[in-house]
Amino acid sequence: MSKRPVALVTGGSRGIGFGVARELARNGFDVVINGRREANDVADAIRELESLGASVLYCRADIQQLADHAPMLDEIERRFGRLDVLVNNAGVAPDVRADVLEAGPESFDRLISINLRGPYFLTQQAANRMIAKRRAGFAGPMSVVFVSSISATVASVNRGDYCISKAGVAMAAQLWAVRLAEFGIDVFEVRPGIIATDMTSGVKEKYDRLIEGGLTLNKRWGTPEDVGRAVRVLAAGEIRYATGAVLLVDGGLTSQRL
Repeated sequence: MSKRPVALVTGGSRGIGFGVARELARNGFDVVINGRREANDVADAIRELESLGASVLYCRADIQQLADHAPMLDEIERRFGRLDVLVNNAGVAPDVRADVLEAGPESFDRLISINLRGPYFLTQQAANRMIAKRRAGFAGPMSVVFVSSISATVASVNRGDYCISKAGVAMAAQLWAVRLAEFGIDVFEVRPGIIATDMTSGVKEKYDRLIEGGLTLNKRWGTPEDVGRAVRVLAAGEIRYATGAVLLVDGGLTSQRL
């Protein structure tokens, strides 16, 4: 069994997920990253994480395919003998933004499947394995972190499918916090705002203007490292007596102002 805590970060080879994986690797975790790309395509990410002192496992799996979940968790068990933290980060944006008066069901179904259904049932599988470890006497911190979005509560009428998927993630985090509390497994939601990733590169000019105009209190884009530091604090068990908490990493965008 690994002597270091082990964290699985879905979608952990780039963007916010890689920012999370890097912070965990830098702070004493062994890291499992998951994605749909070939292992050769994530070799640079793996090398960087290993350079920070972590043992790293890449699991190629599609989170929306429920049949991929158990084999991935089995592989983690074989390699490390434990899973202490699940970070549900993998997610996608709409292929095409469409007004809710005109949007079709295809994009809606895709986003619900990847952003909500997949992590919901991956959590079910991982949680049952964590519970088994608890019942076998493991007393260390264990947690689940859902990375959602301010779109869980901030309406964008040209991204209704995305907003609904993230609102569902927010409720999933609450449900799992309630259900897993008796086993001492903490569950949190980290809710990022405007984060500079490949997902947001196409709207950079728009949000540059909005940020300069005061959209956020911190007048800059957020970074994957900003989200990573938030997840790391929660994953390390540094904030206790707070299961079910929602941590906003949005530069003050959702702060109410007059």
